[in-house]
Amino acid sequence: MKITRLAYKIAFEHRYKQLQRYATEADPLQYRQLHWLLKKAHSTQFAADNHFAEIEKWQKCAMQEQGMTQADALRWAYAKVAPLRTYDEIKPWIEPMLQGQENVLWPGLCKWFAKSSGTTSDKSKYIPVTDDALRKTHMRGGTDAMVIYLALNPESKVMNGKGLILGGSFADEKLPHGIKAGDLSATLIQNVTPLVNAIRTPRKKIALMNEWEAKLKALTEATKDVNVTSISGVPSWMMGVLKEVLKAKGARDITEVWPNLEVFFHGGIAFTPYRQQYEQLIPSKKMHYLETYNASEGFFGIQSSWDDTAMQLVIDNRIYYEFIPMDKFDEDDPHMEAVPLTDIEIGRNYAMVITTPGLWRYIIGDTVRFTQRDPYKFVITGRTKAFINAFGEELMVSNADEALAKTCRTMDCEIADYTAAPTFATLGSSANGTTVSKGRHTWIIEFAKAPADVEAFAELLDKNLQQVNSDYEAKRYKGIFLDRLELIPAPTGTFNEWLRRTKGKLGGQIKIPRLSNSRKYIEELTEMIGR
Repeated sequence: MKITRLAYKIAFEHRYKQLQRYATEADPLQYRQLHWLLKKAHSTQFAADNHFAEIEKWQKCAMQEQGMTQADALRWAYAKVAPLRTYDEIKPWIEPMLQGQENVLWPGLCKWFAKSSGTTSDKSKYIPVTDDALRKTHMRGGTDAMVIYLALNPESKVMNGKGLILGGSFADEKLPHGIKAGDLSATLIQNVTPLVNAIRTPRKKIALMNEWEAKLKALTEATKDVNVTSISGVPSWMMGVLKEVLKAKGARDITEVWPNLEVFFHGGIAFTPYRQQYEQLIPSKKMHYLETYNASEGFFGIQSSWDDTAMQLVIDNRIYYEFIPMDKFDEDDPHMEAVPLTDIEIGRNYAMVITTPGLWRYIIGDTVRFTQRDPYKFVITGRTKAFINAFGEELMVSNADEALAKTCRTMDCEIADYTAAPTFATLGSSANGTTVSKGRHTWIIEFAKAPADVEAFAELLDKNLQQVNSDYEAKRYKGIFLDRLELIPAPTGTFNEWLRRTKGKLGGQIKIPRLSNSRKYIEELTEMIGR
């Protein structure tokens, strides 16, 4: 405990005091972020293309003619010259950056790109992780998570041991000028400071291995006898690691392997479906679970109370936020209303818009609902489009439609309607000890023209989904983390009957929910089918 408290006193106490300003200085803090971002990027290609030079003129005009404050006038002027953008709309500036062009979205050469799924037209999207985004946003956010945890748990001994940080890998792509693309976690591990590297495990060579099967084996060997006091990662992936560690040690639960483990910093996907499994695997009263919101685009939130799972918005790490009310959201309208942080309404759903060191008025695709002000706390409510992201796969409707179309062409069949949802992993016990069954996607499909072999259709659909979505492909790799999808054929008329029962009517405006993180629709339909 003395080591941890000393480290907190020296390195973190000042930062914790800064975080307390969130309760009283949200507006000036956000103004300073926007002012800094605009000033730093004034000589970039994006600034020229979007007439950033006119912002000062419009700001002065708004202050003189409309009586706006300096902060409000800057926000208004910025929105006037820079439209809201999706990934596809900002991609024309990202593509030359991938080829090594400098000073495009941000000053200098961007050497790192976070590769992830979720765009409407590509298998993967490439999010620039500029040096300022890396240092001032992502890494600072990770430090803030530790600062908050130590403030919440003053008796912590977390720094008496090692932190198991589960990272991804870089893609095997030949990009010029030493540019690398891959999982954000791989970029963070590659650039971690020597101090952090001294208290993390496994060593970098193992953490960045590409081949997951070999990596899992090496990671297990490297950590099973280490004094691990914290773990960090995506719940679904970390569950696989814990299972392998238990198997390697022949242990009943993780407390027999890592008796001093006290916190799991988790994020990426919802933790609720996994909480019970973790509490069974780690039956320790001193174990804590702290949620963070760290996406490829930035570090946005940290749980700041044990009694409240809502996360506190991080507002001074070089991100300027705007929010689009979901009841007014239309991705095809670049002039949608987007309000600043101080104008949000508690309990209302918003699509989040961010400006960062490399992204400008970018619609990230996540939706949030604020639960309080001063400091601002929020919960993630979903995506701006239907999706499944129960295991970190971020499967979009566009992915599903494309994979289904390819499968139907090959199998000479037709689909009338469909819906899909996750079936979560389950924890059980056997003669050999603790076992964890893998999760999968469950699809209910009503065929207009059925395939000759339904199982063959399911097999090909699964393969085609992997081809159009790189994150699903990663989770399905050799069946380590995710089983092949389950397909339930529905009799003709099933979906219409379901709509009559649940919606009370049929019609062009009443649509089948194609993808959902909730199992509500799947369970209603399987009950109808008698499965």
